[in-house]
Amino acid sequence: MKTHLLRASALAGMAGFMIIGQANAQTTTSSNGDAVEALVITGSRIPRIATEGPAPVTVITSDSIKAAGFNSVPDVMRSLTQNGGETQTQQSSSGMDWTPGAQQVDLRGLGPNHTLVLVNGRRIADFPLPYNGKSAFTDTSSIPLGMIDRIEVLSGSASAVYGSDAISGVVNFNLKKKVDGTTVDVTFGDYEHGGGASKRVNVSTGYSKGDFSLAIGGEFVDQHPMWAYDRAIQDSTKDSPSRRTAIARRDFLRIDPSEDVYVDPGANTCKALSRLNNGSIEYASRPGWGPDGDPGFYCGSYSSIGYGTIVSERKSANVVASLNYAPRDTLSFFADISAGYSRTRQFQDVLNWEYQDAKGSEDGIFYNQFSGGLDEWHRNFTPEEMGGLNNGFIKNVSRTFSITPGVKGALGGGWNYEAFYNFSQYRSSISWPKVVAAKANAFFLGPQLGVDPDTGYAIFNADPARLYKPLTTAEYDSITARTTYEPVARQQGVSFQINQAELFRLPAGPVGFAAVAEYGHQSYKLGLDPLATVNYYYHLRDADGSGARDHWGAGYEFRAPLLSTVELSTAGRYDSYKYDSNTIDKFTYNGGVEWRPMKTLLLRAAYGTGFRAPDLHYVFAKEGISHPSGTDYYRCRVEQPGQDIGDCSYADEGLVKVRLGNLDLKPETSKSFNYGAVWSPVRNFDISVDYFRVQLDNAVLDMSLDSVLRQEADCRIGQTSAGTPVSVGSPTCVDALARVKRNPLTAAINPGAISSVAINPINVATERTTGIDVAAHYRLPTSALGVFDFSLAHTWVHNHTSRQYPGDPIKNELAFDSGYDIPRTKSSASINWRLNALSVGLHGQRLSRIPNYNNDGWTKATYMVNGTVQYDLTDRTRLSLAVDNLFDQKPPRDPTYSGYPYYDTSWFSATGRSYYLQLTHKFGGASGL
Repeated sequence: MKTHLLRASALAGMAGFMIIGQANAQTTTSSNGDAVEALVITGSRIPRIATEGPAPVTVITSDSIKAAGFNSVPDVMRSLTQNGGETQTQQSSSGMDWTPGAQQVDLRGLGPNHTLVLVNGRRIADFPLPYNGKSAFTDTSSIPLGMIDRIEVLSGSASAVYGSDAISGVVNFNLKKKVDGTTVDVTFGDYEHGGGASKRVNVSTGYSKGDFSLAIGGEFVDQHPMWAYDRAIQDSTKDSPSRRTAIARRDFLRIDPSEDVYVDPGANTCKALSRLNNGSIEYASRPGWGPDGDPGFYCGSYSSIGYGTIVSERKSANVVASLNYAPRDTLSFFADISAGYSRTRQFQDVLNWEYQDAKGSEDGIFYNQFSGGLDEWHRNFTPEEMGGLNNGFIKNVSRTFSITPGVKGALGGGWNYEAFYNFSQYRSSISWPKVVAAKANAFFLGPQLGVDPDTGYAIFNADPARLYKPLTTAEYDSITARTTYEPVARQQGVSFQINQAELFRLPAGPVGFAAVAEYGHQSYKLGLDPLATVNYYYHLRDADGSGARDHWGAGYEFRAPLLSTVELSTAGRYDSYKYDSNTIDKFTYNGGVEWRPMKTLLLRAAYGTGFRAPDLHYVFAKEGISHPSGTDYYRCRVEQPGQDIGDCSYADEGLVKVRLGNLDLKPETSKSFNYGAVWSPVRNFDISVDYFRVQLDNAVLDMSLDSVLRQEADCRIGQTSAGTPVSVGSPTCVDALARVKRNPLTAAINPGAISSVAINPINVATERTTGIDVAAHYRLPTSALGVFDFSLAHTWVHNHTSRQYPGDPIKNELAFDSGYDIPRTKSSASINWRLNALSVGLHGQRLSRIPNYNNDGWTKATYMVNGTVQYDLTDRTRLSLAVDNLFDQKPPRDPTYSGYPYYDTSWFSATGRSYYLQLTHKFGGASGL
């Protein structure tokens, strides 16, 4: 084989990020007569000799994962420099609210729903609950780390090959299919500062006899939780960098709403509660919340903030199997099967309560006949009342299953085919502890005695002593319950694809061809607790959803050598989705060019279009209720025309927002462009530099509440605030007036006020990102000192802009005041040394500055280094030690971060240094691991 062919596989075994070949190899002959391997790589279905193509593909091998010290798939994904989006983590409160136990990947920062995740080149079922309650995504934490052979990452639109979702890129997890003997890995992990101890066992084995072969593996994980109180950086509100928030938590609080001040409970009242929260309740104060600006007093604890989990408890088992029966060289039957079970438990916070009426109002105010005025009570429940923190876990029991039976072979004349059926399911049972609003109201306040005619608030006769009386565990159980969701997502379909490495021959070489036809069905059902869809639980009214769609698609690919040094490639695909009575059709295409002016240099460029079919939950979401505030522009302009809107009495009105799905959504579309070069001047060195640009159009966002309220005011008045006439009969006005509901003018309470506003998702947003990816690899073999491997990856984002609505200004998402936390650069580097039986490695990551909490400046850049040592005791036994966060780096200190846990959990963690000791032994098979 020629020396270069610009193949990073010449660096096989490097412990950093490497470009290597994929399975489904075919043997062909190079122009000089050498036998070379033709490979199918992510982003194409045509076998090719060189792994480098018109678009860059990053490949992470199982060896590089071990050498870098990664111990979970999310850890690997976070290390990708192209993964620039802010996603939910195990500690994320939004993740615990919507998708407990799941974790995402977000290439180019365009959102997890725009990254296509494949396993063995095939789609798998989405996590059955939507990201942030809105859109579908794939849970990478459900993929077993120990079963991964390699991960391939293609960044850029790839819908012309894979169909919907491949807008910002594709992540393809290739699981192990070839097993030699039986290998057992046992890993013990622990954290230096306590909590989070883990055990992981991986077993892989196989069987082969005649034409039949079987490879099977299993991964079993036991991860203990890590609690916030285990880390000094977040075990107390005193850790807040802001004096304003470094006060005791308001666990027992009473407010006088008329004066907007705290009602002093007295020191003796708090002393009687001092045994609670592990003996930390005290008589506490908050500056400025008492009468005349004096401190306001309450009963609270500094340490009760630390009851959440930083690392979830997880017990999981995953089994994968690959069966193959090849009665002859040109025919084989196969089946890939995987099944997984996981049980995660997370603790978000203790439950709390304020008065909530039957309509779900969350202002907590009521008229207290006992004191003769408006009153407001707030309670955080304590572990002693709960009967221990174990009763407060969010629990997720998930079961995944995938099966892909198929047949592949040769048709003669160089034609190869593959046909398969794929079924994948993700089913969960997720439960959250909740306070039952009506039961808690009755317990603390007694029966409602009517409605106060002057204020419109419910009347109770409630003795404040009840607020400060600890609950027994039986009493706590009587006002709480678990709401349990039973969501399920399914993906199934059939696929037939063919390829021909030499459809015909041009003067410069053969023309390759591939075609694919697919038909599939996708469905989801959130399976909500019916009581969670009404105002039954305190601070919860969720939107249920269920639906299905059918899909078919057909596509083609060509690759042709225009000259001996120039190769062109193109692909096109037509997809059609049908749901309800709607049909979404989309044709996408891409094209690429590779020019090799010399054997050591490749110049490349590619352009592609992409799309994402409307998300099932965006389409089929049922009614959901929330309680934001908004400006009543109509009443401001009519009743207070001389006031600035900001000074208007109706500028901050509480209202009910009603959200529904939208059957009329169109597909989101994208355009992706990259160009760059790969240079390999010597056998053991290569460097690539690639420019990227991705533009997302027609992105789905919820309608703007503020815009709807402005439109409604214009339509009622007949002109805009600038005096431009508005037709009340226009479609815009008909729609706006139907969306905003108001109380009758004859209503006893708040006549004419806004009661509710209905919104739904629409296609409006545009987002664009550009930048440069750099990757370099170098291997230095020496006769006496062993082999040294070096690798570097770097992504620099030139700009990342968005516009939510037509006419809005373009927002720079890289600015510190944009409301987004997207780093401009991410980098990773690895140094590995191997001498005989010993291997030593260092893997470092750098995250550039991100906006601070106040969005008026920056945090500093951060670094993370992992270290690994491997020693082969024998040719069948290996002992490995990985030390993650080698220098025990903590989250960067942000003097403005006044919100708990006082750092950005999307990018940082307080877990600290950790150790993983692994013993690997191989039984049977050939010598060597």
